[in-house]
Amino acid sequence: MDQVFIFDTTLRDGEQVPGCKLNTKEKLELALKLEALGVDIIEAGFPVSSPGDFKSVEEISKIMTRAVVCGLSRAVQKDIEVAGEALRHARRSRIHTGIGTSDFHIRSKFNSTRDEILQRAVQAVTWARNYTDDVEFYAEDAGRTDNEYLARVCEAVIKAGATVLNIPDTTGYCLPQQYGDKMSYLINHVPNIDKAILSCHCHNDLGLATANSIAGAIAGARQIECTINGLGERAGNTSLEEVVMVLKQHRQLGLYTNIQTQMLNPISREVADTMRVPVQPNKAIVGGNAFSHSSGIHQDGFLKDSLTYEIINPDEVGADGSRIVLTARSGRSALAHRFQKLGYSFNRNDIDVLYESFLQVADRKKEVEEEDLHQLAKAYRPEPVIA
Repeated sequence: MDQVFIFDTTLRDGEQVPGCKLNTKEKLELALKLEALGVDIIEAGFPVSSPGDFKSVEEISKIMTRAVVCGLSRAVQKDIEVAGEALRHARRSRIHTGIGTSDFHIRSKFNSTRDEILQRAVQAVTWARNYTDDVEFYAEDAGRTDNEYLARVCEAVIKAGATVLNIPDTTGYCLPQQYGDKMSYLINHVPNIDKAILSCHCHNDLGLATANSIAGAIAGARQIECTINGLGERAGNTSLEEVVMVLKQHRQLGLYTNIQTQMLNPISREVADTMRVPVQPNKAIVGGNAFSHSSGIHQDGFLKDSLTYEIINPDEVGADGSRIVLTARSGRSALAHRFQKLGYSFNRNDIDVLYESFLQVADRKKEVEEEDLHQLAKAYRPEPVIA
């Protein structure tokens, strides 16, 4: 099996969500948790952007013992110098530098030409190699970049010393097939591609970040850039927990990560609390309803065999466990199960009678709670019925 390296950018791209600014202490605490989670590369910040971010990258560099610490920069000499200074204490450092390569960026953002942008890309990598032998180059808006030109840029920056090529779908534009084909094109048309790792960095503007990242990995990329809970600019980044569990569930792909999956839910909650962004209830893997069942058909199947409706064991991802939620859509088997969990001993006939009363309560409430069940049981059989 091939390893897919997990590049976590929660502390950089994730922090770009409005209202999610982290101080150095918060970044340090989360960086330690990310390293314990098994993240391979931690993008700690954008050092030139502010004194606070410089300090955060510097302090994280001092405490990481295994993970590579990465600092972002533009293709600007000052940016790269400051990143190199911030990373000087790191046991393993990486400078992440790059420039926009799509014609949208070249013309509108830089008022430049393809040849000039290629020269700037090579120069940025050359500068970065003065500070570390691990340089990642990002071709911003690669998703909308002409493949032939993108291949030329990749070949040139590898020659200049880039060890990782980040192929971002910056606007979340690509379809999975398109993104996978782009990776395949680079593998087949960049002569020195064997000297670098291809990396997926996908945004979620069309809800395809996870699908695109997986398509990229299937096509040959061996690094995925992601964030806890999918935090990031606009609609967010690729969700770490999603890509990790997709690869774990689909072992036939021959790909694995070093992530300790039982830590996914605890770190999701910690990131949500620290960054003050609640996780949506229906979020895959870490949402509050990810292992909840409220439909009668689903509940009956789940109670007979959990694999009928759960492809992941909640323990595997550190979730609190499966929940049978009682609503007006629930059936008799779910009601019997919940009464049994509370210690009541009711036979099938009892449940048939109780079910009618239950539906009356369920039609008035979004969810029937334990106290409601106790009241139903007491009304049905006043004497003690606890087994």
